[in-house]
Amino acid sequence: MFVALRDLRAARGRFLLITLVVTLVALLVSFLSGLTAGLAHQNISAVESLPGDTVVFADTGAAPSFDASSLTAEQIASWQAAAGPSGTVDPIGISHGKVDPSGRASVQVAFFGTTGTAFGNRSATENGTVVLSTGAAKDLGAGAGDSVTIGGRAFTVAGVHGDDWYSHTPVVWTTLSDWQAMSPRSGAATVLAVSGVADQAAVNATAHTQTTSSSGALSALSAYEAENGSLTLMTVLLFAISALVIGAFFTVWTVQRMPDIATLKALGATSGSLVRDALAQAAIVLTAGVAAGLGITTAAAAFMGDALPFVLSPATTLLPALALIVLGLLGAAFALRFLFTTDPLTALGAGR
Repeated sequence: MFVALRDLRAARGRFLLITLVVTLVALLVSFLSGLTAGLAHQNISAVESLPGDTVVFADTGAAPSFDASSLTAEQIASWQAAAGPSGTVDPIGISHGKVDPSGRASVQVAFFGTTGTAFGNRSATENGTVVLSTGAAKDLGAGAGDSVTIGGRAFTVAGVHGDDWYSHTPVVWTTLSDWQAMSPRSGAATVLAVSGVADQAAVNATAHTQTTSSSGALSALSAYEAENGSLTLMTVLLFAISALVIGAFFTVWTVQRMPDIATLKALGATSGSLVRDALAQAAIVLTAGVAAGLGITTAAAAFMGDALPFVLSPATTLLPALALIVLGLLGAAFALRFLFTTDPLTALGAGR
């Protein structure tokens, strides 16, 4: 560490430059990670909360799709009969529409019609009532006890629960019968949340339906895979760029230090000690740069508030930070391969 710290003090400009680069990369990675998580939350959070372990779609001859699925009462009855008393089948109606709050412009929302209490306190249990997600309540300026208009019919807000979104629109929960009245062309339900049915293939063949797991249902959202895949690819590329930038910097730095390394080796320094010394330099630079980048991201997230769909959590800050440090150290370690192959006499002669 003696040589590492001396180098940091002697070449402050160079190390400040690479620290600034690491800070910018950390800022980009952490901000993009938070934005990716925020956009995913506003796209799929309502689907992630579906009960059961299987989601049933109408068989349209193509891949499962929430937009194309429309189940009939007969199809629902077939699954309920197959589930019996030990299983559960929850019909769920999903559609988009507008809600007109008192004295304000209409707001685009996603309607989720359910029966019973499949979604806990978010389910509307009485006809003529709705439960608003926090996003819908904010956009509508409405709370428990207020009245909103849907399709020319007045509904009473029974409560505000959950931060649920579907395809980037806030969710309004209704009873299934109210949903069917608002969306008569969408069938008796959009999907079924099912658990406890053993021979699902046989029921699919009889009812002309198709099933997927709860996690697999996310791919039935048309925009989710493209959106999430693009942002994830950008994040991965930033990680790769970080490793390359750190590796390139320390490669140049190591080559410039060849005479010093040769002198240290001639004085008896081992290759292992020189590697530890150089990696300590890299760790200091990476830690300082990543910490600064995360600090800026955290401050920006607090300043933005709800202006952007941004999620600030350990998964979007600490994990990317750790990955950046590890990848940076790997890049630096690759650059230090010269330490094992450098001959002291040759390096000293080249220095002259």
